Amino acid sequence: MIGRLRGMELEPWQRNLFVLWVGVFLTSASYSMVVPFLPLFLLQIGVHRGIDIWSGVLFSSTFLASALISPWWGSIADRYGRRPMLLRSGFALFVAYALTALVQTPVQLLVLRTVQGLLSGYVPNAITLVGTSAPQRRVGWALSVMATASATGAIIGPLIGGVVSHLFSTRIAFSSASVLVLCAALLALLFVREENFAPAERSTVLKDLKVAAGNRPFLGVIALAMLVNFSVMTIEPILPLYIVQLGGSLRDASLVAGIVFSLVGIASVFFAPRWGRLADRRGFPLILSVGLLGGGIGNLLQIPFHGIVPFGVVRFAYGAFFCAVFPALNGLVVQTTPKEFRGRAFGLNQSAGQLGTMLGPLVGGIASSAFGIHSVFWLTGGCLLAAAAFAQRGARQWRPRPAAVGAASD
Repeated sequence: MIGRLRGMELEPWQRNLFVLWVGVFLTSASYSMVVPFLPLFLLQIGVHRGIDIWSGVLFSSTFLASALISPWWGSIADRYGRRPMLLRSGFALFVAYALTALVQTPVQLLVLRTVQGLLSGYVPNAITLVGTSAPQRRVGWALSVMATASATGAIIGPLIGGVVSHLFSTRIAFSSASVLVLCAALLALLFVREENFAPAERSTVLKDLKVAAGNRPFLGVIALAMLVNFSVMTIEPILPLYIVQLGGSLRDASLVAGIVFSLVGIASVFFAPRWGRLADRRGFPLILSVGLLGGGIGNLLQIPFHGIVPFGVVRFAYGAFFCAVFPALNGLVVQTTPKEFRGRAFGLNQSAGQLGTMLGPLVGGIASSAFGIHSVFWLTGGCLLAAAAFAQRGARQWRPRPAAVGAASD
């Protein structure tokens, strides 16, 4: 099969899509097999007080570091290519995960989580490379296919992580995650090619921000990306603890949490390609609005269910709608920016999203500690409904512009 990759009849963008699908799947699996269980890992290394706050800080530290550095990495990607950024982030994450398996204190864990944020970027650069190289008429489908890679990794990762943590330890799970992300980096090294890359002129983050500030449709996209990431991340750090409250013991919590986390990914695998095909026909703004509306309602519907099985069913339904959101946002980044600015655009979009991802766990942890865990579901659902209203209002300005479309066509 590896031999055929070099000579099969696929176009270059299709070959990259195939290889990067596997790479994103492995990277997503490596993330989801360990990160959702960080609150449980804190218990295992002796943290028993303020665990809600510690969980929020650990999640947020990575995303704050990533938000600060992403515009700079985006500028580097536009000058030297997205493939070097894939390699840099893949090998860096391999080292970071391997070292995380050795930590003894929450402070050590915090330092490594921050380093991961500064050096990560495999998935965003893979999405940028695919979104830039695919023909305009296939962008929605290609980005949805990439979404299924993340979703499939989100299915397999928690299951593997839950089983490994249950049978061995969370430290072994971190070690296993490092091996997966190493494989993703090696795939990019051996098989990904970035043809017809035109280096952009040397730029600065300040100059890039000024360019972005003059593009109102793009500003709307990154503002929405920040709101959406904030919304969904308010609930993620405390979800394993909520599953314990629903009846799972601490010993079985990793396994049960892994299964529940996987349900959203399973729904995404089934429904994301369908949303992508609809986006190519009906437009990204409509699909984005529907996905956000379904995601908001789905979060609110999780409140009255206090059993593992019904809670899991609602999580699956939530995932069936929410899987439309991030491919649509990525499609709008492509649609609202010229090709020569695309790496920086995705960098700024990632930075905005990471700022929301940083604030979400902190606010969620504080809300859970102060008002109870159900308050976080209300917060998440309300924010997603507000994002749906924002997307509906912004639909008119996100219509494809001739300059942006022409720049993205091959």
